[in-house]
Amino acid sequence: MDSVIALASNIWIYVAVLGGASLGILGGALPGLSPSTAVALFVPFSFGLDPMTALVFLTGIYLGSNYGGSITAILINTPGTPASAVTAIDGFKMTQSGKARLALNGALISSCIGGAIGIVILVLFALPLAKMALKLGPASYFALAIFGLSTVPGLGKDNMLKATLGLFLGLLIATIGTDSISGESRFTFDLDFLFDGFHLIPLLIGLFAVSSVLEKLISKDVQRDDSVNLEETKVSSLSLVSKFWKSLLRGSFLGTIIGIFPGAGSTIASFISYDLAQKGAHSESEASQEKFGEGNVEGVIASESANSASVGGALIPLLCLGIPGSATDAVLLGAFMLHDLDPGPLLFKYNINLVYGIFLGLLLANILIFIIGKTFNKTFFKVSQISPSILSPIILGLALIGSYSVSYSYFDIFSCFMFGYLGLLLKKFNVPVATVVLGFVLSSMIEENLRRMMIIGPMNQLGKEPLAIVLLILTAVILLRPVFKKS
Repeated sequence: MDSVIALASNIWIYVAVLGGASLGILGGALPGLSPSTAVALFVPFSFGLDPMTALVFLTGIYLGSNYGGSITAILINTPGTPASAVTAIDGFKMTQSGKARLALNGALISSCIGGAIGIVILVLFALPLAKMALKLGPASYFALAIFGLSTVPGLGKDNMLKATLGLFLGLLIATIGTDSISGESRFTFDLDFLFDGFHLIPLLIGLFAVSSVLEKLISKDVQRDDSVNLEETKVSSLSLVSKFWKSLLRGSFLGTIIGIFPGAGSTIASFISYDLAQKGAHSESEASQEKFGEGNVEGVIASESANSASVGGALIPLLCLGIPGSATDAVLLGAFMLHDLDPGPLLFKYNINLVYGIFLGLLLANILIFIIGKTFNKTFFKVSQISPSILSPIILGLALIGSYSVSYSYFDIFSCFMFGYLGLLLKKFNVPVATVVLGFVLSSMIEENLRRMMIIGPMNQLGKEPLAIVLLILTAVILLRPVFKKS
């Protein structure tokens, strides 16, 4: 208890948290600067700090960037992070209908509540949950990825065929490059720049941001529509919590649990949470609100609560077992090593004050993110009032910088604009672009774990992992449910 009080009275903890949360929000809002990139950029600056201040600073960036990605996703249809692509589905529609402030408020409150629940679970159940996650083999990860595919009907609405087409397109695009197991090149046509395949960030920026700009240019819609009531909705955070508490809690717990799975990540958690919120919506509320995919704030809340909660979940295997649960956690593992620290059970034994400091820093960062968001949401909101003739070149400039910053390759810039034209084509034929992102994200997880399972023996693996069987049964029930309803 004395050590906790001593930590709470350390002024540098507060300075580090404020700096980390602020830089994280800014980093997350910039397209191309994912949470892992944002944290990696500031690892060198932490070298001169003491370990506790450095790690509190970096974890603050991690948490802040997961929220920051929602800002540009909502306002300009440019997801700052991969997970915020789900937020853009309803968030940008809300901006177009004059409800940007409501969408920003929903994203903020759900991010903070989701983040808080993820952190509390991290503090209370870290060690047993990490050990449980380690016992899961390729069958469980394969089943989790297949379960992620069950969100396609929700994304496709009445166009199941087109949604499935988008999904398979994403799966196929992800196969281009070098096989991660055999090391052989696939669909590269002996072109050097295709050996690494396509990166997620250029694909994301192209499909969402560049395609929107091209759409405006083709339709010559370069003036802001002044008929839209930009002050239409002012809803308090408390009313959002009371109205959508089920989606908030469901997304928060789901995001934490999926975050514990090494490699699963916040993007999968956001897609699944969004789909479950859509399926769980009551018929009365659907009649009084916009439908999912057409500007429903519940879609934003479901996505963002799972996104931020995944941070606490992903930190569980890192802190308790020294196993990074995501790309950002891999960067944090490097930061631990830079400060001569080894995450794992011994960290809790010999550096318990450091662990308490990280826990305290995360909780403080969550509070500060809420304060920063509340303070600057009015400023963020003004972006929606900028004329497209000014905003479109800015978006294209951010697209160029964000794509190039992934691997400092001109090919990424080319692929970003290529995916922009693809997104424009898909929108023309009403194919939901979010399904392409889903397929791209899940492709490697499905393929790698299926092949590992086949090498070990599929029936042996399924017999040893009851979670895999449960997930596959749930997937079958969800996919076959519309068929039984029609009959």
